[in-house]
Amino acid sequence: MAESPRRVVVTGMGVVCPLGNDIETVWSRLIAGESGIAPITRFDPSRLTSRVAGEVKDFDPADYVDRRTARRMDPYSHFAVAAARQALDAAELAVAPEAERLGAIVGSGGGGLSTFEQQSRVMLEHGPQRMSPFFATMMIPNMAAAHVSLELGLKGPLSAVNTACSAGANAVGDAFEIIRRGAAAAMLAGGAEAPICETGVGAFDVMRALSARNDRPQAASRPFDAGRDGFVIAEGAGILVIEELEHARARGARILAEVAGYGMSSEAFHVALPDETGASQARAMTAALREAGLAPADVDYVNAHGTSTPAGDVAETRAVKVAFAEHARRVPVSSTKSMTGHLLGAAGAIEAAFCVRAITAGVVPPTINLTDPDPDCDLDYVPGVARSLQVDVAMSNSFGFGGHAVSLIFRRYAD
Repeated sequence: MAESPRRVVVTGMGVVCPLGNDIETVWSRLIAGESGIAPITRFDPSRLTSRVAGEVKDFDPADYVDRRTARRMDPYSHFAVAAARQALDAAELAVAPEAERLGAIVGSGGGGLSTFEQQSRVMLEHGPQRMSPFFATMMIPNMAAAHVSLELGLKGPLSAVNTACSAGANAVGDAFEIIRRGAAAAMLAGGAEAPICETGVGAFDVMRALSARNDRPQAASRPFDAGRDGFVIAEGAGILVIEELEHARARGARILAEVAGYGMSSEAFHVALPDETGASQARAMTAALREAGLAPADVDYVNAHGTSTPAGDVAETRAVKVAFAEHARRVPVSSTKSMTGHLLGAAGAIEAAFCVRAITAGVVPPTINLTDPDPDCDLDYVPGVARSLQVDVAMSNSFGFGGHAVSLIFRRYAD
């Protein structure tokens, strides 16, 4: 008789994003409906159409790693280590006694973009011999995971995910599967991104994917609104400590929620545009529900990918209708990107944390700036104001360029 899969739970969370540098600050501002979007200060954005972003503020990497090491890391790794330390502290998990059973997996869409930009300029202006010997190890997209492992002393499974804007969600889901098969007792899993440099913003700006609402930055990200004109790029990291249930119980850990389902699909449609029918995104949601042993009516809240792009929001609305059928009209579906902006490869991880917090707090965050609903986006998007609600099951959706579709399901922990 086959052994039942191990149950997996969340025991700690860390977040660094435009709303704050810890989960408590971020959550309180999120529930208050505040925006973290402002004019770009990282560089002179005057050559770009979009000049607003979700920048992390008042962050000092030296609070989390020694200054010499910090100088040899890209900002996306700084954010990852900060969120990881927060998550580990919150979980009260001691690494040293069982380092070989503890691992890390961190997703990123772009890796060390600002390092790449800076060192490319050095090479073009002064030649390759003037480039930093740490260029490669600052830039490559596995280094956030590597630094989390190095700084925290984790010696178990170590991996990185590079699936564009679904990377953070994939990292959490992949860690869930690693623990379920018994390859680790606990994993630090999530995503990190630092794309706010001229190359990073410019890449999406030239695609006309970004909002050009420069005169009102806090109103620029407006998922599901008829006036939306693109997403707002943002930076930061989210890391969750996910742990095998019996391991968490044995050490007396506080269990925040259970990881119940992980679904993936491929659109096989276009390198950037979503399939407007939503069918492939719906398959990811349905797969996550199937793995969790849940029906659509069991879901109390959906944290939407909801990027504020004209095509993406309509496609996701249709996907929810396909996956949830008649329950689509009843389930609250909000986009926290209206406040954080879009953290690309880190988005799925911080939004997973928001789903867990919705379960523990009994509140679902709003979609702000939704003042003129798009007729094609006609679900309950929790407009403007957070809503008190008992959440027993929450779903988080993440979709990435290339057709990646990921859904994660979290549920209230019960013996």
